[in-house]
Amino acid sequence: MRFLLDDEQREFTRTLDAMLSAADTPAAVRAWGAGDHGPGQALWARLAEAGLFALAIPEAYGGVGPLPVELAAAFVELGRHAVPGPVVETVAAAVLLDGAGGPAAKEWLPRMASGAVTVTLRPADGAYALDADAADAVFAVSGDELRLASGHGPLRASSDPARRLFRVGPGGQLLASGPRVAKAAGAAADWAAFATAAQALGTGEALLRATVGYVKQRTQFGVAIGSFQAVKHRLADTLIGLEFARPLLYGAAVALAEGAPRAGADVAAAKVAAGEAAYAASRAALQLHGAVGYTDELDLSVWLRKAGPLRTAWGAPGVCRGRVVGTDAAPGSNGTDAGGDG
Repeated sequence: MRFLLDDEQREFTRTLDAMLSAADTPAAVRAWGAGDHGPGQALWARLAEAGLFALAIPEAYGGVGPLPVELAAAFVELGRHAVPGPVVETVAAAVLLDGAGGPAAKEWLPRMASGAVTVTLRPADGAYALDADAADAVFAVSGDELRLASGHGPLRASSDPARRLFRVGPGGQLLASGPRVAKAAGAAADWAAFATAAQALGTGEALLRATVGYVKQRTQFGVAIGSFQAVKHRLADTLIGLEFARPLLYGAAVALAEGAPRAGADVAAAKVAAGEAAYAASRAALQLHGAVGYTDELDLSVWLRKAGPLRTAWGAPGVCRGRVVGTDAAPGSNGTDAGGDG
């Protein structure tokens, strides 16, 4: 099936691309990884002005969504430009709060839609919250309880320095409880896996584009290495993987928009395909860039470090494959399996 964005959706993605292209996102990523959130938060403010966060929030709370197709297109751009911060967790928290309802939704969702606050989420089956040190609120799910966490522990080591993981302890302010919270947490995990898949696809696209540009310039034996048959085949395989994942991503978006019974399985299929494709793109990029690919000074390293974590965040490949065939539950956490961070 072929999925095409309409004119308005394409214009929105072009706007995001132009805005992010003008920003020095690699510098913002490096600053974020070092604990300096200023450049990243400035970028977030511009994204909020563009209406990004409102896409995940219903009109009743000041948003325009949820609009999964637009979110997919937007998160592909976020991945292509390596935007730092808990963007996926913001979408998941919006779905969780909307599903749980009550005073917490009324208090937080309008501010999330406008970008006035930064939030993150510790999933029900995870011990860690992404970027808790940069968040105005850390929501934590435990069983059928939703809490506003009272604090977090020290920074945990991560293979991607810009994925700043913090342990969130028990306790905190109880916001809601009961079966409604448990159901909302499952839906939030699906949307988080969906947004992560889109982010991974964009990351893979950025890696492929950088690699194609490099092999056209790098010469060996007097010719560009991009003319070598083995290099062409490697890049073609990378492109096929990414293009195979794209319709699965937008198919999942349609399923979420329609509330299809197997939307979770469609999301899982998109997640495993996009995650594996992005990871394959990172391996190809590293190999074809040669020794220079290992240097932190090269901006390519920003994307190389993201591909592995995105592959396992919110649903490792094995978990997602199990969901596709109906043997496993909802996607995993964004904590210890959030991208090979362990």
